[in-house]
Amino acid sequence: MPEKLGRRSLHQPLLGAPADLVDPYLPNNGNLGYRISRYDLELSYKVAANRLVVTSTITAASYRLLKTFSLDLATTMSVARVSVNGHRVRYTHRRNKLTITPQNAIEPGGAMSVVIRCSGNPTPIRGKWGEVGWEELSEGALCANQPNGAASWFPCDDHPISKASYRFTITTDSPFYALANGVLQSKRVKAGQTTWVYEQVEPMATYLASVQIGPYRLKSLAEHPVPTKAVLPQRLMSTFDVDFGRQLDMIETFAEMFGPYPFPQYTVVVTDDPLEIPIEAQSFSIFGANHCDGTRDSERLVAHELAHQWFGNSVTLARWRDIWLHEGFACYAEWLWSQRSGGRSADEWARHYYSKLAARPVSVPLSDPGPGQMFDDWVYKRGAITLHALRLTIGDGNFFALLRRWTEKYRYGSVTTEDFTTLAAGFSSTSLTALWQAWLHQPALPPFPQ
Repeated sequence: MPEKLGRRSLHQPLLGAPADLVDPYLPNNGNLGYRISRYDLELSYKVAANRLVVTSTITAASYRLLKTFSLDLATTMSVARVSVNGHRVRYTHRRNKLTITPQNAIEPGGAMSVVIRCSGNPTPIRGKWGEVGWEELSEGALCANQPNGAASWFPCDDHPISKASYRFTITTDSPFYALANGVLQSKRVKAGQTTWVYEQVEPMATYLASVQIGPYRLKSLAEHPVPTKAVLPQRLMSTFDVDFGRQLDMIETFAEMFGPYPFPQYTVVVTDDPLEIPIEAQSFSIFGANHCDGTRDSERLVAHELAHQWFGNSVTLARWRDIWLHEGFACYAEWLWSQRSGGRSADEWARHYYSKLAARPVSVPLSDPGPGQMFDDWVYKRGAITLHALRLTIGDGNFFALLRRWTEKYRYGSVTTEDFTTLAAGFSSTSLTALWQAWLHQPALPPFPQ
């Protein structure tokens, strides 16, 4: 849960439950007084015009008296109508906040069904992390929401701790393939349009919600141990077999190391456009055509994005300062795969990046890098070396048992660094306090672990 402070300003907003705080890394995201349990999103998208119409039905419950409440929604989306529990209500929409006034105040513990119809030409949200959210492709669109882009295309409580189930109903022009999180429930073609329905049962953070639309073909890769598919342009089919040819081995390897794969299936999307970096979403990953060029040079990224299904998508940070719990773990998974597949060992990779970190000191700790640096490469690499230091300290048997216990205990949940360090204590015969202090809480780089 977000950090609790002994003394709190009377004006400090609360999130999720009365003792929780809005994340200081994204103080304008997240909303107060209620919890969402489900989103039903009906999306109609015209590719050529980048025109999106959304009818969102949100199921929520209040935890305090609500005379008004708010949702995150970019003002590039125009709201046409809002109802709460069947009654049309008043609302305002300013500064990416949709503020709603129900006809009658919602009592604590009261159920809410909120229906919002909005439309527009969605564009990414600009911020210190670049542009995130709904993005047009040459033909189609993708969603890359991390950390605060979900509001670019649907009304939501855009905070990572606010997990919910989802149903996506996507109607678009028939030549295009539409993918969303979860499992495909139905596909219906009518009058030149296709409607795709996906059900995402396992709780999901808003930044992982994603829709992918493009001139794609479906390629089935395996049914066991995990149903695995690819969605990509026809022209990339042959090179895909080279660049992603060892993906099934990765899934088996990571399941052995980290515990069972946490979702019903896994899909890789390859866009027809190049992408600067791959993108994670719950139950699938998105790569650009440049990652599928027949060289297999992007295999470490294939491993990285797959590892996020365990570390980030199933087990999700409760506050953005703990981003190393996602990126450090996924980076270390790259090194583990390298060693398993005949490349450099994890220790060799750790030594390689340690020298790079030593040449570029930082002035903030890994446990609190600040919003401007939380996606910097040093966070990924130092997070991975921190795990390597832990592994050398407690031994391989305890280390991998800890990872499996971590993914089991917090499956579909929200976590903090303190949750991990507390759990790790049970897998060590000696105190780990000095290790955590050196690697997590002090900016200075400790000596390389022995």
